[in-house]
Amino acid sequence: MTGRRELLKLAGAVAVYRIGEARMRGDTPVAAPSSRQLGLGFIGVGIRGSQLMQEFSQSPEARFVAACDLYDGYLRHAREVMGDSVVTTKRYEDILARKDIDAVVVATPDHWHRRITLDALSAGKHIYIEKPMTWSLKEGPEIIDAEKRSGKVLQVGSGTKTSTMTAKVKELIGQGAIGKVHQIRMLNHRNTKEGAWVYPIPPDASPETIDWTRFIGSAPKRPFSPEVFFRWRCWWEYSGGVATDLFVHLLTTVHEFMNVRAPVSVVSQGGLWFYKDGRTVPDVMDSIFEYQEGFLAQMCVNLKTTAPAPYAVIMGSDGTLVWDRNGLTHYKEAPDLDIQSYGSLAWPKAERDAYLARQRAAAGGATRERPAPQQITVERGKGHAALFIESVLEGKPSRENATEGHAAAGAGHLANLAYRKGRKMRWDFATNKVTPV
Repeated sequence: MTGRRELLKLAGAVAVYRIGEARMRGDTPVAAPSSRQLGLGFIGVGIRGSQLMQEFSQSPEARFVAACDLYDGYLRHAREVMGDSVVTTKRYEDILARKDIDAVVVATPDHWHRRITLDALSAGKHIYIEKPMTWSLKEGPEIIDAEKRSGKVLQVGSGTKTSTMTAKVKELIGQGAIGKVHQIRMLNHRNTKEGAWVYPIPPDASPETIDWTRFIGSAPKRPFSPEVFFRWRCWWEYSGGVATDLFVHLLTTVHEFMNVRAPVSVVSQGGLWFYKDGRTVPDVMDSIFEYQEGFLAQMCVNLKTTAPAPYAVIMGSDGTLVWDRNGLTHYKEAPDLDIQSYGSLAWPKAERDAYLARQRAAAGGATRERPAPQQITVERGKGHAALFIESVLEGKPSRENATEGHAAAGAGHLANLAYRKGRKMRWDFATNKVTPV
């Protein structure tokens, strides 16, 4: 008999790829006994969908009912890890029609997110939608309106937003620990084919095992391609590339710890320089986002390097927070005593000596030594999936609602527009209007 026990065995395998992210977030699943159960249907059970099955399996309140995917092999895998009693289908509408499903977990290609989300809310289902919430900028307001009308919980799957590490950074910034934040640098580099979405093609991949017509959906028609099906993130028709797959993790985290809504403008540069495999999205990209609150956030992705660098460097007027794989470190600024040995270098000796003596006296013997850095300990907390279940069962607000999902995904779409147009783009979040600068 397979089932939750086998799924827990799978956890070790799927955790390897994301272990660095998990350590930086400081998250671990927290399961609490409960008599309540949430009937779940999974729509999209490929790589990320399988990881989500593992994450939701940590909660005793999750009851797996059905799985949907367009590839036979993924459905066989779902039955292997969820048990033979689980219902499998290639039509997500079958999932939404079931009365024993309370919520759906969606991990499909991006170009299907809008349609499935709207249909799920219309069917009265709560929804956990994998980031990015949308495939295009214009889809955000429609999903926000549908969420409000439905009264259901919609949670976007950007786990770092709700991590205890992000909460600690937010707390320190709110306390003024580093003064006014004026610049943030974040990155998410990779240097493997796996990290660049060049996933292996299953040997049985064919039009007989894959519903290619349904995969294409609203995208332009094209001949069957297993490369496109399994590596869809590499093409604009189905994905926003690095900006919506990787920047969004960073953006939603910035929005949380800075307590801001969305950027007002962005500039982007990059290119497709390494992976000449038919893809259309860039493999190197830098974008600088401007926020009306008075700071810049630089996002960097390079799919051909694992150069050691912090996940985030948050620079303020009085100090800096560095978030890396070792945790969180607080660096305070040294006092500016305004004793300018260099600035007075070309003065006549008598005037310079007198100036330096006055400045040293005014400093009262203080020295410009930077205080020792402080390592900050952060306790582990609930994972993103557990928080979704909590919101549904306890009637709590979503921890990443559609408005927040649109702010993060929309900023990623804005970065892509700036990259593709070669122009600075300005965004009015209230009206969703974009203007080239």
